[in-house]
This record gives sequence, structure tokens and C-alpha cells, in this order.
Amino acid sequence: MGELILEMRNIVKEFPGVRALDGVTFQVRRGEIHALVGENGAGKSTLMKVLSGLYPHGTYQGEIVLDGKEQRFQNIRDSEHAGIAIIYQELALVKHMTIAENIFLGSELCRGRGVIDWNRTYQETARVLKEVGLKLSPSTRVMDIGVGAQQLVEIAKALSKNARLLILDEPTAALTEGETETLLGILEQLRQKGVTCIYISHRLREVTRMADRITVLRDGKTIVTDDKAAMPEARMIQHMVGRELTMMFPRRERIPGETVLEVKGWTVLDPVTGEPKVQDASFKVRKGEILGIAGLMGAGRTELVMSLFGGWGRRRAGELWLEGKKTALAGPRDAIRAGISVVSEDRKRYGLVLGMDVKENSTLASLRRIARLGVIDKNQEIRDSERYVRELRTKTPTLEQKVKNLSGGNQQKVVIAKWLLTQPKVLFLDEPTRGIDVGAKVEIYNIMNDLVDRGVCVVMVSSELPEVLGMSDRILIMHEGKLTGELPRAEASEQKVMYHATGGA
Repeated sequence: MGELILEMRNIVKEFPGVRALDGVTFQVRRGEIHALVGENGAGKSTLMKVLSGLYPHGTYQGEIVLDGKEQRFQNIRDSEHAGIAIIYQELALVKHMTIAENIFLGSELCRGRGVIDWNRTYQETARVLKEVGLKLSPSTRVMDIGVGAQQLVEIAKALSKNARLLILDEPTAALTEGETETLLGILEQLRQKGVTCIYISHRLREVTRMADRITVLRDGKTIVTDDKAAMPEARMIQHMVGRELTMMFPRRERIPGETVLEVKGWTVLDPVTGEPKVQDASFKVRKGEILGIAGLMGAGRTELVMSLFGGWGRRRAGELWLEGKKTALAGPRDAIRAGISVVSEDRKRYGLVLGMDVKENSTLASLRRIARLGVIDKNQEIRDSERYVRELRTKTPTLEQKVKNLSGGNQQKVVIAKWLLTQPKVLFLDEPTRGIDVGAKVEIYNIMNDLVDRGVCVVMVSSELPEVLGMSDRILIMHEGKLTGELPRAEASEQKVMYHATGGA
């Protein structure tokens, strides 16, 4: 693994008002898994877009050398022909098409005059599906398989192009523990076959488990490259954030007060199938505490939160009491007025208007407060959005920056700012740190603490057990739409949570 397959030399990439990459140098050895880590906005995805040809030669400065030859990619097809394949965090599959159609989309196998050779297409699809351990028919529609299987289809697509260098950007962000294990096993097999991987992830446990070497980027610059053995998590984090994080979960000791929100016998039906997704859920949320909700993917956590907000499902039964009063909410607008807000897990679909700027998105849910006679007070809009850009340390050149141009973590901070500006009594956080680096996570944890200290009730849904255990005062566990356990912080452990999350009574 001593021979270099890739060198990126002194890469500089600028956007209006910001230098995203500032002389980055990056080297990858043949046959290794090389992890690329850094905070959101550090330049990881930008560097990979340069490498993949999405940002063509001429739009950046510096050199890309692959197998000893300088490359000047003009588009993604050029990089694919050179043996580079990239799999983005947000999967680029056409869900209504079959697996076979997706794998060869844009590079169809034809037998003259544009006629697709379907027999060969299905044979080749079956071959690459076998390589990634997927026992699925090539004719299966992508919409009919789970997210984990879709991630493996993306890898199969890359292998069908005979990729020598595979780039994976946050490949496990939306996967369950089991699906993550499957994916990491596939990557280990690919390493043994000589495929080189660049692995981008905020999950440092995966990085230290899988990577041979690790490169840290910060503020668009290469900070360090070293072997895994010389890069424990603490050193990695220190290089990423430029300071030492002494406490990953800065939880504060609190004494819970009176009940603010009480849910009784809450049952919700799927609006399409009519099947119950939440069944007879009852719980209380008290002032001065963080209530965690744990469970496996599909347990009904998101459905519970979104239905309480009035944004999903058909409620069949149950009551919602807010500050001792029975409350009926017709929809999200009523919930916001009553003091209930939700940071949803899918920020791009439900949390943001990507074509609008930072200040417009930040104030979108609180326009009633900053408008007079239907006219927005622009000065107040700037003051409000500026405050949370500062408090959440959102990296944006200006408040007028379109949110689609921000990194995923900074987009999440804008979503959080939007809901904090509604001045909620109860704030539901559904996967609040998904796709966010460790430094930004700690900042969000501190914001959660500050909110609780100010009397806001915080309910956090998270798939990361260390996060639930580290920040929650009390933990509810769901399994197949039912609440199967409740644990105070002092009694909670990963084993107990998983026992209830898998159906233990």
C-alpha cells in the first residue's frame, strides 16, 4: 500500500465571498481506505467535487494526479472513465426505476442503434449485486427496497463502472446499526480486492475502525495526515475543531419541574395504508428536563413527533394536554401558536426552502412576530437571524447567502434557528445532529442545555445511543409503534435501551 494512486496538489477553490479550499494537498495510497474528516464547511465535499469533475478543470487552481498522470476532468463522465466513482450522502437513484435500470443509467449496454441489450444488462446487474451481497432481483424497483439496500445499489453501480477509486460521502448517515455493519463488511471485502476508498464520515468510531490513514481538513486547509494508530479520536477531534473538547456530552444537573406536555393514549394511523404507526402512547414532558426518545429505525419515533405537531398521519385516538389544558391542534400552524415546534429529521424536504437565503429561512416560522400589517420588519429580521448565526456558529459569508450553498451541518443550524425564533414551550428535535461534525454537535448540545435552563421542554429523538444516554434526563424507548420502556438517566445503559428497543417488556 506504499504506492500513491492519487495526489491532489495545492487545490484552491473559491466561491463568491468565500475560499472553500485554500491550498489543500491530499494523497491516497493504492488499496487503502483513507478517511477524510473535518467540521461542516471544512471543505471535504468541495474537494471531492473537484476530484469527481463536478467542478471542472479551470474552475479551481492546483493539480490532480491519478496513477502518475495529471488529470483535467471537464465533467463527471471524465472522472468515471478514469476509474473514479463517488457516492453522495443523498442517494442519486431514480426510485421508480428498477435496480438494473439505475445501475446502467447513462451508460446503457446496447447492441447497436441504441437498442438496449436487456439480457446482458440483467446479467451484469446480478453480478455486481452479488459482489455487494445483495440477494435481490435486478428487476426490483428501487422504491421497494430499504435505504441500506439502496446504499449498496449505489456501490454496485460504482463497481459496474470498474471503479478503482471509490468515494463515499457519509454512507451510513441514514442506516440502522445492522445496515451499517453490512456496509462496513462490504467495504472490507472491497479493500481485500484492491479497490481504493476515500471515506468521509462524522462517525469517528467508524473512521477509527475502517481507515488505514486519516486526513483532517479545517477551514479549507489540510491540517494533518497520519496513520490510524497515531490518530485516536481525541487527537482527531482536536485537529478538526482547533481546540480540545473536554466533554463530548455537556449535560447539566437539573431538577425537573411541573409537567408542561402530557400525551394520553395517542394512536396514529398511516395516512396511506391506514395501519397504526403509533399505538396507545402515553407520556409526560416536564419543565427543566431533556426527554430522549430511542428506538430502531421504523419504531415510530418520527411518526409520534410529527403527529403531535399536526404534520403527519390520521389520529384515531388520544389526547394532548399543554400546561394543564386539553389542546386540539388542527395542524402545524396551531402547534406553533400553542408553543410546539419540531426540527424534522429531513432538513431539505421539511426544514428549509433551499432557494431562499439564511435570514429568510431563519424567520420563516416566526413571521407573525416580526411583521406589522403584513409587512416584514427587515431590521428585526436581520437582528433575529444574526443572533442565531452567532450563537450557533453558522458558517455563512452573509445573511443573504442561499441555504442551498451551505454545508449540511450549517443548513441544520439554520433549521434550528428557525424554530428557536418561534420561542417554543416544547421543542421536538428529530435527529438534531445527523450529518453534523463533533464540534457543531457540542454547540447544539449547549444550546439544548441553555433552552432547558430557560424553561423550554426539549424532546430529542436520536438513533445514536451515546447521544441519548449522554444528554437525556429520562429516556422513552419505542418498538413497532409502542412505548416499551422508560428509563431514568441513572438506570439507563446501552444494553437496557436495546433490550426495550427490540421488543423487551
